[in-house]
Amino acid sequence: MAACIVMPCLTKGEKSLSGFHGWIGLGIIGLSEILLFAGHPFVGVYFTPLVWTGYILLIDSLIYRQKGNSLIVNRTRKFLLMLPLSIGLWLIFEFYNLYLRNWHYIGLPENLLPRWVGYAWAFATIWPAILLTAELLEGSKFLAYKKNRPFPVTPFILWFSFFLGFGFLISPFVVPHGIAPYLAAPVWLGFIFFLDPINYWLGERSLWRDLKEGKRNTLYSLLGSGIVCGWLWEFWNYWAGAKWHYTVPILSHIKIFEMPFLGYLGFPPFAVECFILYEFLKRLFLSRKGS
Repeated sequence: MAACIVMPCLTKGEKSLSGFHGWIGLGIIGLSEILLFAGHPFVGVYFTPLVWTGYILLIDSLIYRQKGNSLIVNRTRKFLLMLPLSIGLWLIFEFYNLYLRNWHYIGLPENLLPRWVGYAWAFATIWPAILLTAELLEGSKFLAYKKNRPFPVTPFILWFSFFLGFGFLISPFVVPHGIAPYLAAPVWLGFIFFLDPINYWLGERSLWRDLKEGKRNTLYSLLGSGIVCGWLWEFWNYWAGAKWHYTVPILSHIKIFEMPFLGYLGFPPFAVECFILYEFLKRLFLSRKGS
């Protein structure tokens, strides 16, 4: 849907229209908010994917204005492939949650078809939101490129990271059933340590390589993206009719919106994890030229 909105801009080649989808995104967010509080049943159920669709259009438009090109306007194929990838990648964490039991969904439609439409639509917005926000932050004056001291990334560090991440990722499956809910942090960190060395060895974008070359902008922008998107996820989720609810075992009674306050610490590493997972998988679907 988002790609279709901007296609007239591409076919006409009119630069003045290429950022107009941001106004559409802002309109979607505003109208969704109004209809939600007016009690509109459709918006109540699909509020989360609606506002995040608007958010993605808005952020992409800001990136276009910032750089003269953007994911939706100029890399439409990559954007369209990111949507099903986002669904599949989030299902990995839904699988982990069968063991962690840290969240569940409430207010969902009883009919399976609209329920699964909502799942797919909402899950499809996760990776674009994280990666677009990081791209916008990385291009801002606050994160202007600065060469830092290179970090000595040795083969030992890479192998240690790999095995540490592997241990984190299998931990929920090998501990007693009652301990697994306490292991959310290893899961949010596991793919970072496990997959980034593989990306490094495969010659893909790697945060370990960035550190070795004295580049930290991507890492900082991802951490910032996790903070921004995490806060917005919880803010919008709080008002939604169909929403997620947390059942974490540590200080679960001290909340900001629906999220126990300690949970906000997980959003920055989750954004880093999103980047690393995407970089690992996109080689299967995008050529180096098109990536």
